Amino acid sequence: MYKVYFITYGCKVSHYETELLKSCFGDAGFSVSDKSDDADVIVVNSCTVTGSGDSKSLYSVRKLRKDLPDAVIVLTGCVPQASPEIADKVPEADIVTGTKERAKLPALVFEALTKRSRIVEIPEYRAGDAFECISYTPTDDRTRGFVKIQDGCNCFCSYCMIPYARGRCRSKPLDVLESEVKMLAEAGRKEIVLTGINIAFYGAEYGLRLVDAVELCCKTDGIERVRLGSIEPEMLSDDDLQRLSVLPQFCPQFHLSLQSGSAATLKRMNRRYTPDEYAAIAGKIREYFPDAAFTTDIMVGFPEETDEEFSESMAFAEKIGFSKIHVFQYSPRKGTPAAKMKQIPENIKHERADKMKALGDKLSMRYMKKLIGKTVPVLFELEKSADFHQGHAPDHTLIKISRKNQKKSLRNCIFYVTIERAADDCCFGKII
Repeated sequence: MYKVYFITYGCKVSHYETELLKSCFGDAGFSVSDKSDDADVIVVNSCTVTGSGDSKSLYSVRKLRKDLPDAVIVLTGCVPQASPEIADKVPEADIVTGTKERAKLPALVFEALTKRSRIVEIPEYRAGDAFECISYTPTDDRTRGFVKIQDGCNCFCSYCMIPYARGRCRSKPLDVLESEVKMLAEAGRKEIVLTGINIAFYGAEYGLRLVDAVELCCKTDGIERVRLGSIEPEMLSDDDLQRLSVLPQFCPQFHLSLQSGSAATLKRMNRRYTPDEYAAIAGKIREYFPDAAFTTDIMVGFPEETDEEFSESMAFAEKIGFSKIHVFQYSPRKGTPAAKMKQIPENIKHERADKMKALGDKLSMRYMKKLIGKTVPVLFELEKSADFHQGHAPDHTLIKISRKNQKKSLRNCIFYVTIERAADDCCFGKII
């Protein structure tokens, strides 16, 4: 039996797709290895969101070839899909494929193992492509199940390669989603996280909306929580929010991708909202979910970003009061409009990233201190510490409780916890 080992870079979608691939390889007779040095096949599932993502993926392939000269090495995912010419630059990869027709990969590997011939197969996306549905069996016993419900993007932000790496928007049919969520519930998952490349566009080709997928998950027996991945802020309507607000399983954590709090920067990014519109959406959400947590992504050092624009972004982030900010520095992506704009020096990017991260830490602590004294339901997860049980509240705050009086594992159980104090990255409390 051939052994296959996986290395995954990038977002939750990439990790979800690696789980699909593990199942596909298992069905094809492979065994999944937990270490690379005894594997016959190494699959590198790549990420192209940033230039550093490209570099990490390609470096990994080259190092694997040096360390494991006899293994069949596969480069798959967003890097080759967005830049098919990359195949010529990594001869170390025996197989190069993209993000389309994933289920064919085990057959390609068998071909490479038997014929020892190099394979480059990167089908192009075309208008009208359907969502690729691949059934799978979970290979772990996690408490939370990620479900990819959407793929592709139609937005073409000026800095982004994803529309080229993923094609146009397309959605998982509701009946397929229903079967998958039931399967995850039967496997013991208590929480479902709906993810995709741009989930706010879910169901457009079927006359559906994202909230239809949420409602379906919420009514599935065994599912006690449903959470959304990153969403585009302008896509939430009053009707969507009203429907979400009556679902007790829905977690009021909204990861609204901001990117910048400056109107001028957002315009150069080709984002589809202004800071004022974003703030109005956040205010509307708080009308329906007074205790909502807002998390976000903010990019610093975008081309032509002035000191004033960066200050506007800082001030806007503080105004919204995010509970967590994922800060990243702009890196140019060849082939995008932003790569042709005037670039910001690296030292200024670093300085701005440090300032935004410091603000994010301050806002996170401010948010967690407001939770002190509140009682929240916590879904306890993998036991990582001898001293604490830990899990997440509905707003995704990490909660820890002492194991002194709670020796027994609490994993995959929900208990109410009163929050007593806040720390750097979590809150501490006690079960009531």
